[in-house]
Amino acid sequence: MALLDWIVIALFFVALIGIIVWVMRQKQNNAADYFLGGKDATWIAIGASIFASNIGSEHLIGLAGSGASSGMAMAHWEIQGWMILILGWAFVPFYSRSMVYTMPEFLEKRFNPQSRTILATISLISYVLTKVAVTVYAGGLVFQQVFGIDELWGIDFFWIAAVGLVLITALYTVLGGMKSVLYTSVLQTPILLLGSLIILVLGLRELGGWDEMMRICSAVKVNEYGDTMTNLIRNNADPQYPWLGALVGSAVIGFWYWCTDQFIVQRVLSGKDEREARRGTIFGAYLKLLPVFLFLIPGMIAFALHQNLGDFLPMLPNGSVNSDAAFPTLVAKLLPAGVKGLIVCGILAALMSSLASLFNSSAALFTIDFYQRFKPDTEPKKLVRIGQVATVAIVILGILWIPVMRSVGDVLYLYLQDVQSVLAPGIAAAFLVGILWKRATAQGGMWALISGLVIGLTRLAAKVYYSNAGETGDSLFRSVFYDCNWLFFCGWMLVFCLVVAIIVSLCTTAPSPEKIRGLVFGTSTPEQRAATRASWNKWDVIHSIIILSITVAFYYYFW
Repeated sequence: MALLDWIVIALFFVALIGIIVWVMRQKQNNAADYFLGGKDATWIAIGASIFASNIGSEHLIGLAGSGASSGMAMAHWEIQGWMILILGWAFVPFYSRSMVYTMPEFLEKRFNPQSRTILATISLISYVLTKVAVTVYAGGLVFQQVFGIDELWGIDFFWIAAVGLVLITALYTVLGGMKSVLYTSVLQTPILLLGSLIILVLGLRELGGWDEMMRICSAVKVNEYGDTMTNLIRNNADPQYPWLGALVGSAVIGFWYWCTDQFIVQRVLSGKDEREARRGTIFGAYLKLLPVFLFLIPGMIAFALHQNLGDFLPMLPNGSVNSDAAFPTLVAKLLPAGVKGLIVCGILAALMSSLASLFNSSAALFTIDFYQRFKPDTEPKKLVRIGQVATVAIVILGILWIPVMRSVGDVLYLYLQDVQSVLAPGIAAAFLVGILWKRATAQGGMWALISGLVIGLTRLAAKVYYSNAGETGDSLFRSVFYDCNWLFFCGWMLVFCLVVAIIVSLCTTAPSPEKIRGLVFGTSTPEQRAATRASWNKWDVIHSIIILSITVAFYYYFW
C-alpha cells in the first residue's frame, strides 16, 4: 500500500464521517425514525441500500472464488436478483398496508403470534450465527490478503481487521440507525461499483481480453458430461449444480431472500410511499445484474491468468489452488497506487454496508418482535435506546463468535452455505400461502414454518454427522437427508411445506374476511387498489421488462 492509497482511504472515511454526522443531527424520536429512517427514503437510497447490503463477504470471497473454481455455476443466485421485482410489484402493497416494521410482525397480522415468534427467533439466531459471523470472518481474511500484513504490534492482523471492521460499523449503526445505513450506502455503492469495474477492466487487459478468458475457461471440463466452466446450464446429473436443481433451488432461495427476509425488506419498508418503494426495487434489480460481472467474472479471469502464468493464485498447504483468494489477489497484483486504495474503500464499503444492515435488522427484530410485544406501553424514545442496546449486544455476540469461525474455518463456512437452502423453503411457503390464498389459516402458516424448521435442522444435522462418520452404509434416511442434491432437496422441501400448509388450512377454520382484508390477493378495498394503481406508470413497467430481458439474454449467452 503506497501513500496515495492511504490518502484515498482517508478521504473515504472523511466523507463517511460527514454523512454520519449529518444523519446524527436528524431527529430519532421513535422506532420508525430509528429502524425505518423516518419512512421518507427515496428510490435511489432504497435501491442503493438493497444492493450495498446484499454485497458482502460471500461476493468478495465466495462469488469470485466460485468463479475461479467452477466458473459460471453460481451465477444462478446472482441473476435471480430479478425477483426483487416481485417484492416491488406484488408484495410492497401488502407490506405497506399492514404498517409493519418487521416481517415476523406481518406474519402475526396474517396468521398468529406464534408464527411471529417462530420467524423472529429463526431470523435473529441465523443472522448472528451465519450472516454476521461469516461477514466478519471473511472480512478479516480479505484485509489480511489485501494489505499483505501477517502481524501488527505483535497481534495477528486478522483480529485487528475483523474486530476493527465490526467496531467502526457498529458505531455508526448504533448512532444513526437505518438512516445511516441508507445514506452511507449512497456513498458506498458507487465506490464499490467503480472499484470492481476497474478490477474487471484491468484483469481483462492483463489476460488479453474477453475472448481469451472464454477460450481458456471453455476448455476446462467441470464434470464427466462435457460441461465447461463457461456453461451456466449443466447436465442434470451434475453432482453439484444440475440445471433443474439450480433453477428451482436458486428460485426458492431468491424468493425467500428478496421478498420475505427482514434483511432486504426493511430497506423497502423505509420508503416514503409505494411509488418510491417499488422504484427502489427496480433500481436495486438493475444494480443486482452487475455482481456476476464485477465479482464472478474476475474470479474466472484470475483462474485464466493462473493457467497462463502458473503461479498467479496462491496455493493451499494441500497443493491445490486457493480459489477464495482470487479477488484480493487481483487487487494486490494488478492495481497501481491510488487505485488500490479505491478498491480497498470499495471492499470496506461492501463489508460495512452489509454488516450495518445486519446489525440494524437484528436490532429491529429484537426490539419490535420481542421487547415491544412484552412491554407495549414503552415510550417511543426508549424503544430507540433499546434498539441501540440490542445493536451493541449483537455486535458483542458477533465478535465472540469470531474465534469459533476461525477455529473451524472453511468447514463451517461450507456448512453455512447450506443454511439458507434449508431455512428458505418453510418461510417462503408461509408467505406464499399467506399472501396468495385467502383460505390459508393461522395454523396452516404456522405449521409450514415449523415443518420447514424441523426438516432443515434434520438436514443440517445429517450433513454434519455423515460428513464425519465415515462409512455408515445405505439407508432411506441417509438417501433423503444427506445424499440428495442440496438444490433438489430445497425444491422438494418447499413442495412439502406448501402441502403441509394446504392440508392443515383445509382441516382448520378459515380466517374471517375482516382479519385478512388488505393482506391477501383478492381482499383489497377499492381505495387500496386505486392507491396501488396510482403508484406506478408505464416507465416502471418498461424498466421491469428491460431487466427481465437482460436476464433472459444472460441465460441465452451462457447456456
